[in-house]
Amino acid sequence: MIRPIMTKRFFLRQPSEAATAQDLDIARDLEETLEAHRATCVGMAANMIGWRKRIIAVVDEHGRILVMLNPVLVDKQGPYQTEEGCLSLEGVRATTRYNRIVVQYDDPSFRACERTFAGRVAQAVQHEIDHCNGIVI
Repeated sequence: MIRPIMTKRFFLRQPSEAATAQDLDIARDLEETLEAHRATCVGMAANMIGWRKRIIAVVDEHGRILVMLNPVLVDKQGPYQTEEGCLSLEGVRATTRYNRIVVQYDDPSFRACERTFAGRVAQAVQHEIDHCNGIVI
């Protein structure tokens, strides 16, 4: 189900809780909501649709939506300065990102995964993990 986008900063600034198997409906809603906003958005976190759960979805380098539960950034290389916008907020803000990152996460079947991301996808993943941590960019 496509959900409305959360814009309340107080809510967005609260860290998210670990996702469990009971949260798979949230993951599906997040994927459908990202698909509906694909023209203007390359990633979303569950708190952007009103759920404080560690679930993110990003458009990967092949144009597919990748859903990650409980993502953790475990390595980062190549810092750079950039500006980002967010579907939940107006305008753009300066931030530091990394060109190459390694993320550990669970897939929707709760299989442990580790994947390396670079470029635009790495930037989107970092932005969404920030959302999970209550960091608003």
